This record gives sequence, structure tokens and C-alpha cells, in this order.
Amino acid sequence: MKNKKKREYQSSELVKSFARIYGFEDKLVAFEIKDFLEEYLDESLFNEIKSVNIQNKVIMITINSPLLKNDFKMRKSFYLKKFQDKFGAEKFNDLQIL
Repeated sequence: MKNKKKREYQSSELVKSFARIYGFEDKLVAFEIKDFLEEYLDESLFNEIKSVNIQNKVIMITINSPLLKNDFKMRKSFYLKKFQDKFGAEKFNDLQIL
């Protein structure tokens, strides 16, 4: 059982290494942000999130619902701080809600 956990850890590190080598590290972090939002938000709210991307240290979240979009815009600094705390402040300097 201990070997399985070690193998999972190694797999995760392998994926991160490939991401760094081939330049899709931002996409990997975007998936982690989307997973975080899935845990953080109610299922119906999470279903309104169309996509999460990162470009030039800016997190771009596309949201279908006008109400949720407005909520994210009003709490922009709160969400940006949460993402920076969880994934590293050096990775992001802004959050755009589209």
C-alpha cells in the first residue's frame, strides 16, 4: 500500500516535469484551479463555469451565468488572494472574469 502512494506521487511529479518541458504548465494549474472551484462552489454554480485559463500570469474564468459572473467580479480580490495562497502568489497577478 505504501508503494502505491509513492507511485502516485512519482506520477504526479512526472506530469509536472512534462508540463514544464513542453510549456503547458499554466494549463495544468488552470485544471487545478477548476478542481478547487468544483470543491469550493455549489454544484449548480460550478456548472456555470465554462472555462479556466491562464495567460501572462492572468487567470481568466469564463462564466455563463450573469449573476455568478457579477459575484466573481465583486469578490475578485478575494478569489485572486485565495488562488495565490493555494497555488503560489508568484504565478498570478490578476484575475479576469469573462
